[in-house]
Amino acid sequence: MTRDELNAHRLVKEAQETELRAFTRRHFLKESAMGLGAVAMGALLGSCGLGGKTNNDILYDPVHPLLPKAPPFLGKAKSVIYLHMAGAPSQLELFDYKPELMKMDGQDCPQSLLAGKKFAFITGVPKMLGPQAKFAQHGQSRAWVSDNLPHFSTMVDDVSFLKAVSTDQFNHAPAQLLIHTGSPRLGRPSMGSWATYGLGTENQNLPGFVVLTSGGSFPDAGKSIWGSGFLPSVYQGVQCRSEGDPVLFIKDPHGMSRDLRKASIDAINASNEQEYAAYNDPEILSRISQYEMAYRMQISAPEVMNINDEPEYIHEMYGTQPGKSCFANNVLLARKLVEKGVRYVQLFDWGWDAHGDGPNNSLNIGLKNKCRSIDKPITALLLDLKQRGLLEETLVVWGGEFGRTPMMENRNGVQNPYNGRDHHTDAFTIWMAGGGVKKGFTHGETDEIGYSGISGKVDAFDIQATILNQLGFDHEKFTYPFQGRPFRLTDVAGKVIHDVIA
Repeated sequence: MTRDELNAHRLVKEAQETELRAFTRRHFLKESAMGLGAVAMGALLGSCGLGGKTNNDILYDPVHPLLPKAPPFLGKAKSVIYLHMAGAPSQLELFDYKPELMKMDGQDCPQSLLAGKKFAFITGVPKMLGPQAKFAQHGQSRAWVSDNLPHFSTMVDDVSFLKAVSTDQFNHAPAQLLIHTGSPRLGRPSMGSWATYGLGTENQNLPGFVVLTSGGSFPDAGKSIWGSGFLPSVYQGVQCRSEGDPVLFIKDPHGMSRDLRKASIDAINASNEQEYAAYNDPEILSRISQYEMAYRMQISAPEVMNINDEPEYIHEMYGTQPGKSCFANNVLLARKLVEKGVRYVQLFDWGWDAHGDGPNNSLNIGLKNKCRSIDKPITALLLDLKQRGLLEETLVVWGGEFGRTPMMENRNGVQNPYNGRDHHTDAFTIWMAGGGVKKGFTHGETDEIGYSGISGKVDAFDIQATILNQLGFDHEKFTYPFQGRPFRLTDVAGKVIHDVIA
């Protein structure tokens, strides 16, 4: 038998085996043995009251997966804008003022801060590093903010600070996954996916979950950080751009009319409907819905993603640069998107990893430049939402994946050429505004050098539980069935931070 004949024989055999898997009982039982076991286990758990019906069992409609839904209880927030500074900004140069740390500047780090601890890069005995910024108290709340954020300091009376946030992950990718998906490992749905699964979206011509990136690179965790995990794929984040077309390939190809494009979508969906009739897989209906969404987005997305028509005072307010890719443009787009009914907008700004191994990664140069790029936009966002009456129903969250150490980083035991700090898991700052949280409030406190939380300690699961609470969900009951058990965003942890809720 020649090689060509052998290959042809193999292809025919593979086709026959594929057909057998679809239509014969023997192959069905072989392929689905584990699945049948899971079904049986699910029935047993249900009979014991462990897998009982929750108030979320009927949320997913595969034909209309993004229709707006009412949450189990009335939430104070209708949408979320999450501003993530990828790389982890230093709380000690922004919000957590520690004059005692300045007194220790240049001294050897006490062994009590090193014993039994793991750091990403610190080895040996590093030097302590005092605050590399000047601090002052602002507003009626007298909140401490450094001179790195002069515009934002005017908004502290609209913000709730969480000063004692901690994590158990000291590398970027797993820490980013933990704070947004509830697990440091790949495969879990992101918070935006949970929100759109539970609430749908108020604008059927736009995605319910939109992602915008800036800083010249993706977060270390990659696109999985806005993935849908085991939730239906229709709930994953849709990445849009502030430069060029908002979505790649959103325009019709040259020579293709709108009617021809609709005919092609109809033909694809007709094929998918046949597949659904044969296999009854709800994911196929989600695919049909996504094709229809993509067709509608061709009209709606370019309009809402266009910032050129905004008044000049808005551009001045945000510091936008129309036609370019930048954080300020993305923040303005976030306001436009929630104004149009988008449920969850996630912004990632890369470049906040201030190790001190180079000027762009230093506290004195790199951090100051990054702060300069976000200061006006985030201030403008809060003011703009407030004046439009949207802040009370939009929860704005700002933060990174972990904090920075009170000591200077000494990579491989050698002091870095610039002032910088290593990754730190024990304490960092996240703030929230709008969406029913308290104004001008600070929750939690760190010790005199900002090393550990001494009161009001919270973690990623507590943040997630609080965000879901403001959207109208009990995080312990908001579940999705997967692998024979109900999964939730907060896994088996998390408590609502009631102290920050108005």
